[in-house]
Amino acid sequence: MRKSETYEFTPVDELAPEDTTDPDEDRAGGGWAPEPTVGELQLEERSSLRRVAGLSTELTDVTEVEYRKLRLERVVLVGVWTEGTATQADASMAELAALAETAGSQVLDALIQRRDKPDPATYIGSGKADELRAVVLDTGADTVVCDGELTPAQLTALEKVVKVKVIDRTALILDIFAQHATSREGKAQVSLAQMEYMLPRLRGWGESMSRQAGGRAGGAGGGVGTRGPGETKIETDRRRIRERMAKLRREIREMKTARDTKRSRRTSSGIPSVAIVGYTNAGKSSLMNSLTGAGILVQDALFATLDPTTRRAALEDGREVVFTDTVGFVRHLPTQLVEAFRSTLEEVTGADLLLHVVDGSDPLPGEQIKAVRAVVVDVLRETGIPAPPELLVVNKIDALDPMELTQLRGLLPDAVFVSARSGQGIEDLRDRLADILGGLDVEVSVLLPYSRGDLLSRIHADGSIISSDHQESGTRVCARVPRSLAASLAEYAHAGSAESEGLVSQD
Repeated sequence: MRKSETYEFTPVDELAPEDTTDPDEDRAGGGWAPEPTVGELQLEERSSLRRVAGLSTELTDVTEVEYRKLRLERVVLVGVWTEGTATQADASMAELAALAETAGSQVLDALIQRRDKPDPATYIGSGKADELRAVVLDTGADTVVCDGELTPAQLTALEKVVKVKVIDRTALILDIFAQHATSREGKAQVSLAQMEYMLPRLRGWGESMSRQAGGRAGGAGGGVGTRGPGETKIETDRRRIRERMAKLRREIREMKTARDTKRSRRTSSGIPSVAIVGYTNAGKSSLMNSLTGAGILVQDALFATLDPTTRRAALEDGREVVFTDTVGFVRHLPTQLVEAFRSTLEEVTGADLLLHVVDGSDPLPGEQIKAVRAVVVDVLRETGIPAPPELLVVNKIDALDPMELTQLRGLLPDAVFVSARSGQGIEDLRDRLADILGGLDVEVSVLLPYSRGDLLSRIHADGSIISSDHQESGTRVCARVPRSLAASLAEYAHAGSAESEGLVSQD
């Protein structure tokens, strides 16, 4: 039996007109387009994928225990406002709407319930749940998205009332991560986070709750060790999920070892490293492209890039720097993701400087800064490594009017204000980076044998020579170098400074 195939046809009137341009004329006129970057190719591939419309998620007869993939199309948002101002509550719902749209859905309506704490039964209370059911019927929505992490009991109770699928903020973010993960490590980390979330939320009835008989059907004659009540299908699913999670943890540990090895090689090279951190969609990838010309994926969407990217670039003073673009953060980042992506987040622990990118167009930039710092502090606390210095960079200033920009400068006086899109302020950022990284250097006085010309070359490339003198046993050098390079030069340290022994060059 042949598999059915589906074809799409383009109407004749929508076809592009035939190109009659002479290839030779195009070539002579310099009409060749530059090859697309990796980021542009990824964006084209991502844009070519879309969710199929018309797939209903009405809960009529759900008998499968396996995790149901999210088919988000027409959704209604619902949140519980327990603390903070009305502006903060509106910003949280706006962010939830952006998350839903990033996942491929159409937001139809949104409701906010003012409560001291979420209702333990239905999250929003029975009265509001009935009102939500009416909104679902009026709008034709097929999914309800809650702005919070619901317990399994709350999910079940709310679904029984609204009669459509209900998901929470955590499941929504996990779905976005699953769509955008591209590397083997990223896919493994997302799978582990999804299974950790899914395990306590497995549900089933009917055949799912029936037991597999031990031995023969009557439980007799099956032999020693085979008789008993058997195992239900849901118990089998849980056991398989735990086994899969254990396998994923082993794979992630192995990939973490490889990542740590690469990080240690970068550290031993003596080149300063800068980790770009920040809130999701703050413009980290755009800033990375502006500083290094990396050409990585840039998209106006939340969590557009998940896999860390490392590129080398030179500052104005000739100093080489390694920049690493890390995964974005968000308010109430699911703990499953923090744990699963810990090996990736640990890129910040080996950095000489944190470049903290803030979205200047966001109505609450202070909340963004607080959310990012909370995750960074948590990762650093686990490793026991002191926090590296931080440089705040306010991006998207081209989207602000002069009054808003003035207020933001007063709120963040030590920050650098840039626009990665227009290039405004990028040169000031480069100068600031050169000043900060230069201040992290240490002064060393070493006597290098002539056989270690490689170390002398690194001092010239990554440091600044204060004085040098060629002697019979080697080259005596006094210089300012990065701390990592100073560690490699420690065995050649010369007692006393070059100045105290009259070794400073007179030229």
